[in-house]
Amino acid sequence: DDNFIGNKKKLKMEILPTMIEWSKGKKYPFAFFTEASINIADDEDLMQMMLTAGFDRLFIGIETPNAESLDECNKVQNKDRDLVAEVRKIQNCGFEVQGGFIIGFDNDPISIFRSQINFIQKSGIVTAMVGLLNAPPGTRLYQRLKKENRLLKSFSGDNTECSTNFIPKMNYETLISGYKNVIDTIYSPRPYYERVRTFLKEYKPPRGNGMPRIKFYHITAFFKSVWFLGIREKGRKYYWKLLISTLLKHPRAFPLSVSLSVFGFHFRKVAEKFSQPQ
Repeated sequence: DDNFIGNKKKLKMEILPTMIEWSKGKKYPFAFFTEASINIADDEDLMQMMLTAGFDRLFIGIETPNAESLDECNKVQNKDRDLVAEVRKIQNCGFEVQGGFIIGFDNDPISIFRSQINFIQKSGIVTAMVGLLNAPPGTRLYQRLKKENRLLKSFSGDNTECSTNFIPKMNYETLISGYKNVIDTIYSPRPYYERVRTFLKEYKPPRGNGMPRIKFYHITAFFKSVWFLGIREKGRKYYWKLLISTLLKHPRAFPLSVSLSVFGFHFRKVAEKFSQPQ
């Protein structure tokens, strides 16, 4: 769902009570994942109901820490908020926050690349999906850029192409170079594992909420992670630092820390594609 909390009344009165009844009746066979806007942080009762239903992750469109760029994309619910504090509030409640970020707005300053990196690291959003702004046909952005004669090509929908389909206000080479640096930085071993540790400090899942039990394939995955991440990969010291720290400070989150470590390996493979010459 693009925004699961779009109709809160129906959600609280119909959808979530039904999901809670179903999940409890089935003894929580799996966890739920959805998208929501940042203002979910304003409704603690709603978040508690979602946790009871079995939700454990939320994808939230942060987009940008730059206020002028939020105006540009009409992201009004993100304005006049301490976005890092809001993310932490949601993490404190018991959700893993995944975030969507965009670079390439007309109002983005040269400092946007460092600002995005700093925000992502500080917030502890482990899965940070950073994309270059493109203009899909039919959108207001597309129509505006068409009037300004700034469209270049059709929009493929592939967010791993490391390109944009319009002429940006920022120098194109600067934009692409800065974007690649953001991706390369946030998914390099050291900042990635540091971000997992930041997240685990804030993550406070409720006890006894029926989260899936550890199964045999989780155990085999752990030993594979030890081989690939703890022995073979260059960033292995950060892997071990994370696991030891988690065992000492957040033992309940140990399985999650292993999972996030494995995700990081995948993200680095994706980041390598962005680093290749276009």
